[in-house]
Amino acid sequence: MCGIVGAIAGRDVVPVLIEGLKRLEYRGYDSAGIAVVEGDTVRRVRRTGRVSEMEVAAQAEGLAASLGIGHTRWATHGGVTESNAHPHVSQGVALVHNGIIENHEAQRERLTALGYAFESQTDTEVIAHLIHHHLDGGLDLLQAVQAATRELEGAYALAVVSRDAPDRMVCARMGCPLLIGLGDGENFIASDVSAIIQATRRVIFLEEGDTAELTHAGVAVYDETGAPVARGEHLSDVSLASLELGPYRHFMQKEIHEQPRAIGDTLEAIIDAAGFEPGLFGADAAEVFDGVRGVQILACGTSYYAGLVAQYWIEAIAGVPCRVEIASEYRYRKVVPDPGHLIVTISQSGETLDTMEALKYAKSLGHTRTLSICNVPESAIPRASRLVFYTRAGAEIGVASTKAFTTQLVGLFALAATLAKLGGHLPAEREAEYIDSLRHLPGSIQHALNLEPQIASWAERFSPRHHALFLGRGVHYPIALEGALKLKEISYIHAEAYPAGELKHGPLALVDADMPVVVIAPKDELLEKVKSNMQEVRARGGELFVFTDADSNFGASEGVHVIRAPRHVGVLSPIVHTIPVQLLAYHTALARGTDVDKPRNLAKSVTVE
Repeated sequence: MCGIVGAIAGRDVVPVLIEGLKRLEYRGYDSAGIAVVEGDTVRRVRRTGRVSEMEVAAQAEGLAASLGIGHTRWATHGGVTESNAHPHVSQGVALVHNGIIENHEAQRERLTALGYAFESQTDTEVIAHLIHHHLDGGLDLLQAVQAATRELEGAYALAVVSRDAPDRMVCARMGCPLLIGLGDGENFIASDVSAIIQATRRVIFLEEGDTAELTHAGVAVYDETGAPVARGEHLSDVSLASLELGPYRHFMQKEIHEQPRAIGDTLEAIIDAAGFEPGLFGADAAEVFDGVRGVQILACGTSYYAGLVAQYWIEAIAGVPCRVEIASEYRYRKVVPDPGHLIVTISQSGETLDTMEALKYAKSLGHTRTLSICNVPESAIPRASRLVFYTRAGAEIGVASTKAFTTQLVGLFALAATLAKLGGHLPAEREAEYIDSLRHLPGSIQHALNLEPQIASWAERFSPRHHALFLGRGVHYPIALEGALKLKEISYIHAEAYPAGELKHGPLALVDADMPVVVIAPKDELLEKVKSNMQEVRARGGELFVFTDADSNFGASEGVHVIRAPRHVGVLSPIVHTIPVQLLAYHTALARGTDVDKPRNLAKSVTVE
C-alpha cells in the first residue's frame, strides 16, 4: 500500500519523482503529492485521484528543485481529501509516510498542547510536527527524525526534507519496506525498486529500526541504537521491460500470459537437479527439515489459498501434518508452539505486514525452523527466515496476483516432495514421475491459455450478473476460492466459493437461474462426486460453467457449459486449473469496464493492518 519516492541530485528531480510515482501506481492509491525544497522554501503539490492529475498541477506551478519527496496514498486515517494527502508539512519540514502510527491520538493531544495546529485527520501529520518540535529544540534533521521515531508506536517508512537542510534528506523504517538507490552524485529513496529503476539499479535495503541520511556525496546508515552501520549494496535485477505493458491491454493480462515462462524459470533449479533436494531451500535446509513433525503455513489473501493447496500436497505426499492459517489471525491468538514444526510464510512482496508480524510471533514462541516462499529477493520476510525459496515470477504489477500464485504453488509442491523424500515416502520412480510432470507443466499452462477465446465468450454472460458461486472438491477447492476472489477483486461481482459437498448445507438456497455456478471438475477420483453436486444445481434451475479436462467423459447440455483444459496432469492439476479462473475474472472485468490493474479500495502490497 502507498508508495514513497525521493531524490537528491544535481538536476531537477521533479520528473524523477513523478515517473517514480507512476511506477508505484500499481500498489493502489487514492491521492498523490510531491514536495520540494527550493532555496529556503518548501513547495508542495497534492491532488486526489491519479498521479497524472498531480503532474499537471506541478507543471502549472513550475515546480523544479534538486531535492524532493513524493507519495501515493491509500487512505487509512481520514478520508480521500487533498488535506489528507501526503506530503505533510510542519513549518518548513515536509515528510511522506507509509504505515500506521498507533499512538497518534496521544501524540496529537500532546502536540496540540504545545501549540501545533493540525490541518488533516491523518496520523502522519503528527510525525511532521514531532520532528519540527525536536528541530526547534536544537537537534539537526537526522537527530530530530531519530528522536521522533523513538516516540512512535506502530509501523512506518519515512522520508523527510527541511527548508533548513537543503542539502540532505533523512529516511527511516520500521515494519514497512524502504530502500536507498545509489547514483553518481545523486541518491534516491523508494518503497519499491520499480520507482527508481529508471535512475539506478544499485540499492541498499534498510533493516528494521534503521535511519539514513542522504546527500549528493553519499549515504550514511544508522541502526536502531543510532550507531553507524554498513548495509550491503545489491544490484537489482528488475528490468524496465518487465514494468512496461508491451502488446497487452493490462498488466494482469500480461502477467497471466507470462506464467509459462515464470513457472519454467521457477522450476529451473529443480529440473537441473533432477530431483527434490533440501538445498533448493537453502544451505541449512537438511538440518532444518530433519525431524520435522508438522508444517504451519502462515499467509494472507491469494497466498493463503496457495497454502491451502499445499496442505493437501504435504499431507498426501509427505505424510506430515499441515495446518494453514491466515497470518492476521495467527498473530493475535494464543498459540501452542511445537519446535518440531516448520513455519512456512508465503508472500509475493516479502513485506506483507501481517505475515511478517506472524513470523515474528512464531519466532518469539521458540520456533527456529522457518521458511519463506517469496518473489522479491532481499525483502523483509526472507531476511527474517532461516530458509527461503524464491519464486522467479518477475515483477508483478497488477493488484490481482496471478503468476505469483502459480509460482508459489510450484515452490510448495517442491517442499511437499522434498519432505516426502527425506521422510522415505517418495520412491525413486515416483520422484522421476513428478520431475517429468513439472518439466511439462509450462506446456500445459500454455494449452490452458489457448482457451482464452472460449473463456472470453463466457465472460459476456457473466458481466451483467451480480453474484456467482464457485465449487470445487479436494485439492481443487482452494482453486475455487481463488477464482471467486479474482472475480470479486476486479469485476466487483460478489462471488463465494464452497466445497461442492457443502451445497446441501446452505449454499444451495442461493441457486437460481440468475446465479451462475462455476465448477472446477478435473478428471480425478472425486469427479463422480462433483457430477452429483452439479445435478443438484441443475435441479434448482442453476446455470453451470464447468472447467474440466480433455479426457473427462461428459459434455455440454442445456444449462451446462463446458470448457476442457488439457489432459489431466495428475497432482499438478490445481496449477493448470488456476489459469481458466484467472482468465474468466479478467475478461468479465473487461466486459464490465472496471479498472483491471487498479481495482477500487485495494493495494498490491499490504503493509498496514
